[in-house]
Amino acid sequence: MGAPSYAEKILLNRSDPTARGKDYALELPAAHRGPRSPARFKEYSLVTSPTFAELGVAEPLLRALVAENYLNPTPIQSQAIAPLLAGRDLLGIAQTGTGKTAAFALPILQHLAAKPEQPGPRGVRALILAPTRELAIQISQSFRTYGRHLHIRGAVVIGGLGMHGQSQALSRGVDVLVATPGRLLDHLKSGNVRLDKVKHLVLDEADRMLDMGFIRDVRKIVAAVPRERQTLLFSATMPTDVARLAADIMRDPLRVEVTPKVVTVEAVDQRVFFVEAKQKPALLARLLGDQRLGRVIVFTRTKHGANRVAERLARDGVSSEAIHGNKSQGARQRALEAFRTGRARVLVATDIAARGIDVDGVTHVINFELPNEPESYVHRIGRTARAGAKGIALAFCAPDERAYLRDIEKLTRRPLLVESYEPLPAQPAPEQRGGQRPAQHTHMAPHRPAQPRQGRNRSRSRRGR
Repeated sequence: MGAPSYAEKILLNRSDPTARGKDYALELPAAHRGPRSPARFKEYSLVTSPTFAELGVAEPLLRALVAENYLNPTPIQSQAIAPLLAGRDLLGIAQTGTGKTAAFALPILQHLAAKPEQPGPRGVRALILAPTRELAIQISQSFRTYGRHLHIRGAVVIGGLGMHGQSQALSRGVDVLVATPGRLLDHLKSGNVRLDKVKHLVLDEADRMLDMGFIRDVRKIVAAVPRERQTLLFSATMPTDVARLAADIMRDPLRVEVTPKVVTVEAVDQRVFFVEAKQKPALLARLLGDQRLGRVIVFTRTKHGANRVAERLARDGVSSEAIHGNKSQGARQRALEAFRTGRARVLVATDIAARGIDVDGVTHVINFELPNEPESYVHRIGRTARAGAKGIALAFCAPDERAYLRDIEKLTRRPLLVESYEPLPAQPAPEQRGGQRPAQHTHMAPHRPAQPRQGRNRSRSRRGR
């Protein structure tokens, strides 16, 4: 049996304590080396984390990483890049904020640059599927950033924008196509794109795509892609449907799992207010009166709820924008830009914004309504405490949401700190307008984590969430 590959050595080190501390020479295939990269690196100890160069990233990509001040690989990058450069299929269990986009973008860009080919009219060499428009745009921007020194042509096709401009971008063929499943199928049916030249297929946020009802679309797209390809699937969770999909479309995949949700939970100061539903707007206004809440994302469960909260904030003089599935793509991008630039202090969003939106400096996440899926809570609070910063997550829990809170605490394995809240005085009834009724202050019962309620229906939406 031959010597283990570099990727296998990394995995051996993680699974076999006796392998720790051993030194190995790292030798890269010529196709994986940049023009200035040596054929053989120094002896490398697996106790230390590898650099991007030691993982085999080519010199043009290294320059782009340095320009972005990306100096040290994240755990998923350390485990995934070398096997992907070697051509392995990969099943990654990872959430947003772990660096997974670079983990698959860097190897794909390097493969494409090492074997320059013309995709032909309407052809595609690498296809990345994402569940939401915002995530697709973010991935496309990442490919442009990392590939700035390479001659790689890319395109993004998403709903909410005109088909004509997208079909023109596809007409000459592209090296990298980032797409949402529904819009890509529209282009396939119209003959605007061909997938018979795809060599690299990525399904990002696979669990989210299935939650949104894209499973049939995804399988139709996979059927249009050649069987001889490299397949990557990333998912924050691994429900049965995702595991079945992975088994159907992947060949002997390497499984890489990072669990940043524990890190995220520990990095975020999490608190809960037990409050009646009708008192939530007043509590939100009271909290936003504190200017230490500098850049805030407020999450609701529904589109109409997001609109109502944003309208109430506008009446209270708080600069805010709402973002949800009913907004046009242009309106969503304008709202995000206003939030990024500080013109809007508050972004009110449904869970469409919980994944794939990376806005620096979010000081607080407020769960105006608790999500009915505990995983969504983790993704929501992950919008703060990014890049090593601290963050605060506040949850408003009405009596009918306590089961959701119990599920969240079971998933995160820690109870949320209960904040005291004195309700505002009740408004006098019409017949009592001549007099002021005294405030009725009530004390909330202490919260006790319990087993989650079974058999609860969970919402599923296809495209408009």
